[in-house]
Amino acid sequence: MLPVPWLAADDETTPLPHPATALTDPNGLLAIGATLSPRRLEAAYRAGIFPWFSEHEPILWWSPDPRAVLVPTQFKASRRFRQTLRKHDYSITLDTAFSAVMHACAAPRTGQPGTWITEEMQAAYDQLHTLGLAHSIEVWKNRQLIGGLYGVSLGGAFFGESMFSRQPNASKIAMAWLCGQLAAWDFAFLDCQMPTPHLLSLGAKCLPRAQFLDWLAKSQRQPDHIGRWQLSITASGYE
Repeated sequence: MLPVPWLAADDETTPLPHPATALTDPNGLLAIGATLSPRRLEAAYRAGIFPWFSEHEPILWWSPDPRAVLVPTQFKASRRFRQTLRKHDYSITLDTAFSAVMHACAAPRTGQPGTWITEEMQAAYDQLHTLGLAHSIEVWKNRQLIGGLYGVSLGGAFFGESMFSRQPNASKIAMAWLCGQLAAWDFAFLDCQMPTPHLLSLGAKCLPRAQFLDWLAKSQRQPDHIGRWQLSITASGYE
C-alpha cells in the first residue's frame, strides 16, 4: 500500500493533505480517492493540488515539486511565431466550445495508448464550466476548430489542464492569446503543473513547491473571474 491517504470514493469533505506531505517518488502524489465534485475540485486547486489519473485507476491527487508556472507578461514568442500571429488567418474565442476542446484534448495521441482525460474528468470539468470556474480558449480557421486549451480560473491564477493542435502552432496561438487576456486582467500566473521543454521555451519557469504555494496564496486574494469569458483584447500582445 502506498504511504499516502486513501479517501472514500464518495468523500467530498475530508480535506486533502497539505502539499508538503506529497511523495517525492512518484513526484507529488498526495492522496488517492474522493470525488471530482465541484466542491472538491475548487478546494484542491485553491490549495495547489490537482487530479491526474488514467482510466481504470482511482482518482490520484498531485502537488509536484518543482511546479511550472508562466507569468502572462513573460510569454516568449519567437520571431517566426510572431509572424504567424501577425497573419491573423485565424479567429479566437473564449468559452464557446468548452466540451469540444476537452474532447479534442482527450483524443489519444501518437505513442499514447489512452488518455487521462476520462469521461469522468470531462463530466466533472463540464460542471465547473457551467459554474463559471472552468474556461476554454478556441482557435478557428475556416470555421473549423483547429486548436485550443482549457483550465480552471480561481482568483488571480489560471490552472492550465490540457491543450491540442490540429494544425501547426494552433495550441501555441491559443496560449499566446490566453496570456494576453490574463495579462489584461492582471492575473498573477498560469499554472502549467509539470515542466516540459515546450512550456519552458514559451517562458514558463520552475518554482519550488513552497514558493509556488506562496504565489498561489497571494493570487487567491484577487477577485474571481466567474462566468462566461469574453475577449477584451483585439491582439494577443505578442505579435
